[in-house]
Amino acid sequence: MSDTRFLHRLADIPAADWDALHDGTNPFVSHAFLSGLEEHGCLRADWGWRSRHFTVWEDGTLVGAVPGYLKDNSHGEFVFDHAWANAYARYGLAYFPKWLGAVPYSPVTGPRLLARDARAAARLVDALRGEVARMGWSSAHVNFHRAEEDAAFGPDWMLREDIQFQWHNPGDWTDFDGFLAAMDHKHRKNIRQERAKLARTGVHFRVVHGDEASDTDLQAMHQFYLQTFSEYGNSPALTLPFLRHLAATMPRQLVVFLAMLDDRPVAGALCLRGGGTLYGRYWGGATLPGLHFETCYYQGIDYCLREGLTRFEPGAQGEHKLARGFLPHRVRSRHWIAEPEFAEALAAWCAQERRDVNRYAQVLAEHSPFKRLGPA
Repeated sequence: MSDTRFLHRLADIPAADWDALHDGTNPFVSHAFLSGLEEHGCLRADWGWRSRHFTVWEDGTLVGAVPGYLKDNSHGEFVFDHAWANAYARYGLAYFPKWLGAVPYSPVTGPRLLARDARAAARLVDALRGEVARMGWSSAHVNFHRAEEDAAFGPDWMLREDIQFQWHNPGDWTDFDGFLAAMDHKHRKNIRQERAKLARTGVHFRVVHGDEASDTDLQAMHQFYLQTFSEYGNSPALTLPFLRHLAATMPRQLVVFLAMLDDRPVAGALCLRGGGTLYGRYWGGATLPGLHFETCYYQGIDYCLREGLTRFEPGAQGEHKLARGFLPHRVRSRHWIAEPEFAEALAAWCAQERRDVNRYAQVLAEHSPFKRLGPA
């Protein structure tokens, strides 16, 4: 017997049952990460986040799921639909609440349809759409899903695309010098100058995993995170207890880069690793020449080269990453709109947006920092 449920707390599912639905290579869909957000004060209804994880059960056994949230705004999603909400409002319709399948505050591509196989994933999407319609919500959205999950979505799920900048080792870089050797002279020189300028200040780095980080390290990293959000006038969502939770439950997946000067931390970057990928998430610190680039980018590349990781995703946006070896990479999201007339209009809007993203990607490709190969 099969049934579907929206769950308000991930803690209502044993961690082993949830984690059996994915391959464990992406830390952001793990029970530890998602339940930690709920348990340690990172998700608040007044910020628009209410947990509604969609689950499918057969004879009492969990067989499929999508991590999800009922949203009263579009904050913390990184796929921007404010214009859609405004259009609804002009016609006297309510866009909120909407249902979102995603990882809060994390524009990181990963599995979203947690199911046994492609057929099960397609059934999961169909069941999800039916339940969202039954609940009377305006729409359903699945952000930053993997390209191989595309086949599970029918034509009524609109595709949106965007660009992120990511580092990828083609397989022949074994150290930072090898990485720089693949660049043209101008970009190679600029990176060396940036690193040398910071080195002359006396800054050096400590790299610690969760099981190596002291509570003092975690407190310092959290203060840097708070500082960055304060400087930009945003509300910080992650709490110190959540960082402690990550260190305890994901001890080798949590990676903290701490910039040290005169034996005290002056900046930090918090990352997670999974499979062959390092994911850069949060940074903060002092204002020193080159400190941001070294802490957020070069230390992460160095770490990947030492650890044998092939990909580094440092986060959303930022054309300045291109000159530092992070090439454009397409990311995707899917959107189902209950109101037919709006669905038709937004489908045309999404098609135009994809054409614009394609042109942007072509422009970026002409500005690669790597050497161009001559004709074979």
